[in-house]
Amino acid sequence: MACSFHFVALLLLLVFFSLSSASASATSGHSSGGNATGTATLRPGLKQRRIRALLNKLNKPSVKTIESPDGDFIDCVPSHLQPAFDHPELRGQKPLDPPERPKNYNSTIPGGSREGAVVVQAWHATGEVCPEGTVALRRTTEKDLLRASSLRRYGRKPARRSTRRDSTSSGHEHAVGYVNSEKYYGAKASVNVWSPRIGDPSEFSLSQIWVLSGSFGNDLNTIEAGWQVSPELYGDSSARFFTYWTTDAYQETGCYNHNCRGFVQTTNKIAIGAAITPESVYNGRQFDITLMIWKDPKHGHWWLELGPGVVVGYWPSGLFTHLAHHARMVQFGGEIFNTRPTGSHTATQMGSGHFPGEGFDRAAYFRNLEVVDWDNSIIRASNLKLLADHPGCYDIQGGFNSYWGTYFYYGGPGRNVKCP
Repeated sequence: MACSFHFVALLLLLVFFSLSSASASATSGHSSGGNATGTATLRPGLKQRRIRALLNKLNKPSVKTIESPDGDFIDCVPSHLQPAFDHPELRGQKPLDPPERPKNYNSTIPGGSREGAVVVQAWHATGEVCPEGTVALRRTTEKDLLRASSLRRYGRKPARRSTRRDSTSSGHEHAVGYVNSEKYYGAKASVNVWSPRIGDPSEFSLSQIWVLSGSFGNDLNTIEAGWQVSPELYGDSSARFFTYWTTDAYQETGCYNHNCRGFVQTTNKIAIGAAITPESVYNGRQFDITLMIWKDPKHGHWWLELGPGVVVGYWPSGLFTHLAHHARMVQFGGEIFNTRPTGSHTATQMGSGHFPGEGFDRAAYFRNLEVVDWDNSIIRASNLKLLADHPGCYDIQGGFNSYWGTYFYYGGPGRNVKCP
């Protein structure tokens, strides 16, 4: 009987320790051992509260909502309630009226496939419009935030250790034409629209104009606008119209579109972040958009126009340090983000995904490159320099003729035999 009792007691003790160990392992697994799992299991309420707070900050009360065929929601928000006016220096203000265009301005540049055509976005297919006195804002959804790699940095370009255009370590790769011999007060160009393939959901491919000032250190000021494909930001592979700005080389200031307080929208016809339609077709018809950024000589703000006559809005001069005065460089071209710069190269494409040597109907292009000078006049971008920091992956070739003025073809497929 004594042996039997001791055996049962020992057995119960082993079972107790076994259960205690399993319980401890489970608790450990849900707390800190696997951070992602632990956060999702123990602190779902905190993440949801942060998401709700950010959504309330980004999405403003609307008088009308338009559901786009591609799934976007376009909110018609009273212009004085848009996110920009949450900025301390802008609070209580209303959007300004557009200034006069620069001298020599011409809304129909020759050489395009849609001369004089208004830029069309996917939501326009509904036939609905936002009322006068409102601005058309693409709504940020919970799905948008859940895709983000960081809620704190939502709506920003990935931080880079270096902003030099020839950097091989930051993951940002470029094929650009640039001018940097004068003081600049704006830029204008036409670029054809594509939907390049993205090799990883956290990567992007874009084509844009950069207006820059400051050094390529932490004081870099930029204003940017163009088209972009970014599955992480938008949830699909469509080319979308976008804006960007920063005053500290992409570290803590600035953002895409309306994802922070800054850019003041003035139009109810275009939604920043919405898809552009149609897109160019390889060996088929080409579709391009014309972008112009210029500094208002009277108030100093930087204005943006898309297509012929649609003034989108402005970046207030008070956002900037160096760009409060003028730009020291203007760039045109493509950029991709490569999440694995030290391994095999990404297959993310730039432009059409084809090299510039293939030419018209096949390669991406920028044409009629112009800048705004000290006299608020639009002039040809002369002395253009070309740079491809990974020419085996993405290249650039320039030229000049009487129809396209200063132009270049650019882009490439990413990973290939010349870009392993």
